[in-house]
Amino acid sequence: MRVSAKPLHEYPWILRPFFWSQQRKYGAVLQPGLLWARVPKLFAAVAALYGVLDRKSSPLSPVLRSLVTVRVSQINWCRFCVDINSATLAKRSGSMEKVGQLAQWRESDFFDEKEKAVLEYTEAVTYSDRQVSDELMERLKAFFDDDGIVELTGLIAFQNLSSKFNSALDVPAQGFCEIPRP
Repeated sequence: MRVSAKPLHEYPWILRPFFWSQQRKYGAVLQPGLLWARVPKLFAAVAALYGVLDRKSSPLSPVLRSLVTVRVSQINWCRFCVDINSATLAKRSGSMEKVGQLAQWRESDFFDEKEKAVLEYTEAVTYSDRQVSDELMERLKAFFDDDGIVELTGLIAFQNLSSKFNSALDVPAQGFCEIPRP
């Protein structure tokens, strides 16, 4: 990594329960969390935003949220994000098939029309050389109300923040998911 994590005992005591929770959930403290936590107020803001976007009452299904986070992570070359988000997608979808097909989603039969509209929107928002067309927005509105589209856009923006942060600081994968080779 381009910036090192500090030893756990050097972080403010108020952040240690977050690290304990990560250790319990993932079997390891997440490297990005340790980096964000170098600036505790920044860590708190990012954690709060993540909590809002990944809540059970979200209008976006867990599988759809995971499809978005993995695809943004692939585009932004975030090794850590592809690793952890692919493991989450595999768990939420019940298989590795969608994970393995995601980079080629346009040619795949593993994605329904809603997922394809969301993935097209995800790419339009993430790639700087693309635009969101009125036609694409109309297709999204067939599946989501305005609040759902705002939340989807917020999730894409958050994952761009997260994956660009991790990619810039060269955060490695932590071994959560073995990606199948095409």
